[in-house]
Amino acid sequence: MGPDGAVDIIFRRELKEADDPIAKKAELVNDYRTQFANPYVAAKRGYVDDVIAPHETRARLINGLNMLQSKRDTNPPKKHGNIPL
Repeated sequence: MGPDGAVDIIFRRELKEADDPIAKKAELVNDYRTQFANPYVAAKRGYVDDVIAPHETRARLINGLNMLQSKRDTNPPKKHGNIPL
């Protein structure tokens, strides 16, 4: 659901009571996008670790995959087998 759908649900009464519902909806959608629907707000609140610009994406992915290329994951040995129940 995008900002348009969210505004329709959250501000239903305000849109119904407004003199010009189309202009009011446009204003509320713009406010919603500014406050909630951008990655910088989520990063500031700690929901996202980092915001990557589109032109940096390829280099960041290559560096991350190169770092993980030599990683070896070892699981601890089994202590017990599965018994039939």
